[in-house]
Amino acid sequence: MADSSVSYKCPNCGAPLSFLPGKKTVTCEYCGTEFEVAAIEELFRGKQEMAVRAAEAQEARWATEDAGSEWSHDEAAALHAFTCSSCGAELVCDENTMATECVYCGNPTMIPKRFDGMLKPDFVIPFKKTKADAVAALKEFYKGHSLLPSNFTANNRVEAIQPMYVPFWLFDSKITAQVEFRAEKVAVLNTPKEIVTQTSIYNCRRKGTMSFEKIPVDGSKKMDDAYMESIEPFNYSELVPFSAAYFTGYLADKYDVTAEASAPRADKRVETSAIDVLKSSVKNFDAVQVENAAVIKDVGKVSYAMVPVWILTTRYNDKPYTFMMNGQTGKVVGSLPYDTTKAFLYPALCSLVLMPIIYFLISSLLY
Repeated sequence: MADSSVSYKCPNCGAPLSFLPGKKTVTCEYCGTEFEVAAIEELFRGKQEMAVRAAEAQEARWATEDAGSEWSHDEAAALHAFTCSSCGAELVCDENTMATECVYCGNPTMIPKRFDGMLKPDFVIPFKKTKADAVAALKEFYKGHSLLPSNFTANNRVEAIQPMYVPFWLFDSKITAQVEFRAEKVAVLNTPKEIVTQTSIYNCRRKGTMSFEKIPVDGSKKMDDAYMESIEPFNYSELVPFSAAYFTGYLADKYDVTAEASAPRADKRVETSAIDVLKSSVKNFDAVQVENAAVIKDVGKVSYAMVPVWILTTRYNDKPYTFMMNGQTGKVVGSLPYDTTKAFLYPALCSLVLMPIIYFLISSLLY
């Protein structure tokens, strides 16, 4: 984030500038350089503008109070929650679900109870991928990993894969971004006696307005944020108005991160994207880096949605491994174990394969 204040520093040496009594100039007490007041005002006008924008950006808020709505009495009566006695994860199920495996730890214990205290989602993306799709995608995910233990796939409990609706906050925003870049051009001059490298430094400023729709931030502490971002994107054109009927036969994770608490992650994603867009316009330089940036939200609407995810937790050598698949697009992410013996032998096998080739090349050169 940009600074909301401006430090007046000498352009020559970086030391603090001060207006000394009895003088008509601003003086650097370190190097002695004197500057006209008008020159200093012009020099720091841009930084002052950036500080104002940064202060405005810090004060801007997302309209999180508009996300979601209250459940009706009948809708709330049809929902139940249970807490896993093994890992403590809190999940939502329909009134017909009496027992299941916890998708986080595989524990089959379940204690149903009345469900309340959760906002009704605005939208839902229905599942498109089936369990058979998830099993096939997981097996495909295993392929090409030469260091994967042989008995890992053989003993994999693919039947433990379960579908879950995961809570997401979707942030819409129109923003104004102003960024200051330091750009460099490097020229190398060869002379009979020396090589001279000349670096030219430019101050490039960019400003623009942009619109962002449905910036996703998952609302569950139990779901790994890195995994959730890795299975993106979802096709939000397939969002439909929420109905509890979509929960039938599925589990649903109760949000435990509010829209307000999720806003900083949305802000960061907006800021990163906006800076990248403006940076792409600073062309024909050898290096470009961000010096200062201010991103101001003009509009900040938030929606609450449930998105489909297939989840599998399996164990190998008493260590859990979790895989997640986008229930709409089929994209799979997860962590895999590796065989230490294979890892040790693999470089040696590569050497054995390469040695005849190297020998042939050397022989060809010698003879």
